Amino acid sequence: MALPVRHLARRTERVDPERARAYADATNDSNPAYGDGRCVPPVFGVVPTWEPMIDAVRAEVPAESLPMLLHAEQDMRWLRPLVAGMELDTAAELHSRRVLRSGTWLTVRVVSTAGGEGGAEPVLEQFATMFIRGLVDGEDSGPERPDHGFPARARGRPVAEAIVQVDGDQTFRYRDASGDDNPIHIDDHFARGVNLPGIILHGLCTMAMCGSVVVDRVARGDPGRLERLAVRFSKPVFPGSDLEVAVFDAGGGGFAFEARSGGNLVIRDGWAEVRG
Repeated sequence: MALPVRHLARRTERVDPERARAYADATNDSNPAYGDGRCVPPVFGVVPTWEPMIDAVRAEVPAESLPMLLHAEQDMRWLRPLVAGMELDTAAELHSRRVLRSGTWLTVRVVSTAGGEGGAEPVLEQFATMFIRGLVDGEDSGPERPDHGFPARARGRPVAEAIVQVDGDQTFRYRDASGDDNPIHIDDHFARGVNLPGIILHGLCTMAMCGSVVVDRVARGDPGRLERLAVRFSKPVFPGSDLEVAVFDAGGGGFAFEARSGGNLVIRDGWAEVRG
């Protein structure tokens, strides 16, 4: 079945300070910058913008193909830091699709604006990429999604390594803070029924944990210096495991990173940009 025509999804939502603090707790991020609610964890930006992104995906993917959808990549760019109380007006629409013999790559572009002295201005841009297994009809459309591949030159310039503990109840805490209640993260029986060994950590929780390492070790603990964070989800992470994050200097304010867990590369093509 082919993908249908383009659709625009919109929503306005406030950045809730209490929910942002809960998000920091749910991702084991103890950065004191989030304690008083003025600053929010960067990856928390997915929470008030999630619904329009999902609406845009659902408008493009036939209902019968939704169970075959995998969240493959997330690319976030902050034009200015998100702060508590900020009201975000978010619009999401199809950016591109690429049809392969095994399925379709679908990228949705999500842009959030907030009021300023000169009126509404962009504050957060995201590219969410899904892979829909078995959806092989239709034609390619749109530009290539932004690249964030791991540059070979960075491999010889390691700058930070960290081990992050994934708690046994991590997926339940992340569900409560984010609102993402996909049963593969909280229902062991369901997860095994879709050929997983058991419940798995939310990919965006893994991304947030990697982001906290970048903020702590590269941005000197200042989340406001993070301009971009992008990842490709490679393998699942399981509760009760360790997440080993390695960061490399790619030059020009860019940093490549990757993460391993249980001997597997779980985050690859990680990319971060940090303001000077």
